[in-house]
Amino acid sequence: MSVTLDLTAAERERILAKAAHFSPPPHILPDGRRDLVGLSREELLAEVEAFGEKPFRAKQLWHWIYHQGVREFSAMSNIAKPLQEKLAERFVIGRPDVATDQLSKDETRKFLFRFRDHEAVETVYIPDRQEDRGAVCLSSQVGCTLSCRFCHTGTQRLARNLSAAEIVGQFMAARDAYGEWPSPKGETPRLLSTIVLMGMGEPLYNYENVAKAMKIIMDGEGIALSRRRITLSTSGVVPMMDRAGDELGVNLAVSLHAVTDELRDELVPLNRKYPIKELIAACRRYPSASNARRITFEYIMLKGLNDSEADARELVRLIAGLPAKVNLIPFNPWPGSNYEPSTPEALRKFAAIVMQAGYASPIRTPRGQDILAACGQLKSAVEQAAG
Repeated sequence: MSVTLDLTAAERERILAKAAHFSPPPHILPDGRRDLVGLSREELLAEVEAFGEKPFRAKQLWHWIYHQGVREFSAMSNIAKPLQEKLAERFVIGRPDVATDQLSKDETRKFLFRFRDHEAVETVYIPDRQEDRGAVCLSSQVGCTLSCRFCHTGTQRLARNLSAAEIVGQFMAARDAYGEWPSPKGETPRLLSTIVLMGMGEPLYNYENVAKAMKIIMDGEGIALSRRRITLSTSGVVPMMDRAGDELGVNLAVSLHAVTDELRDELVPLNRKYPIKELIAACRRYPSASNARRITFEYIMLKGLNDSEADARELVRLIAGLPAKVNLIPFNPWPGSNYEPSTPEALRKFAAIVMQAGYASPIRTPRGQDILAACGQLKSAVEQAAG
């Protein structure tokens, strides 16, 4: 047992060391000012104290930046104008630039956010038609290393990890677009009610920045989004799943997509490193998994490959005893893809078998297909233009 734990710890360190090679740019702007977005409470306090101000100023700044969503120090009404001006000389409250903003006919909205080094990612808002709210699908990396065969993002090289500021900034910029910050009367709409880390990149290969960003977002004196409203999706970076569960406790989604190692090796090459048996064992260990907070297994339905009734029965066997649900995702074709979506009949039969075994198995309705915003279709315009 101790050998297994040692190997797991060593593998975690290797993953984090590899992530350092794809580090995001620093918080410092070319003019020497520092971006306050993305700093932890402790880092913000250190900046304030280095500036010669008392600790309570850090609490004020945190409130204005993350609760009120202001972008200028001049809007901070409980800070005197001379100090506002001094702050503006030394700091900025950053956001990514909106390079493009597309609205689907089903009201899904896709943003292309561009950062200071001109790299870009796509972020999607998916409204819930049944309720007056929706989810923001955040990216964690520029590109991806996983090369999942059915995913458009997987055809784009990994340029670098996103910083905590760039991850938080996507959500804050989406809030800007929907006017989701508190109004003078204290009335705040809640359209952007949940976060799913299902955009570009593998979140657990950029764990440090993702964790820092989520802790900022969950802070009760700022954006204050509950961990129950955040879902982290992974393709199965097994050594980091335990750490994410212990430190963040957010909901877990696992991109499974196959029930045999042979097929998953092809569809999700990461499986060659962390095969299905190890992945399911990590799911069983995940701390917050319960009947109230089930693990979500994402399963993309590919015609003739993974959509048979035998596949459905094997899926049920694999997850037996886990508090789980299965999201069945019709394949969303993209230019150059070699797969076809399952037939409606195959989808229905597959879902029925999973449901009869006691697991919810909703068939996801593709959203934003007309703007290439559906699951597996995200790819930044940097590479689109080149290709």
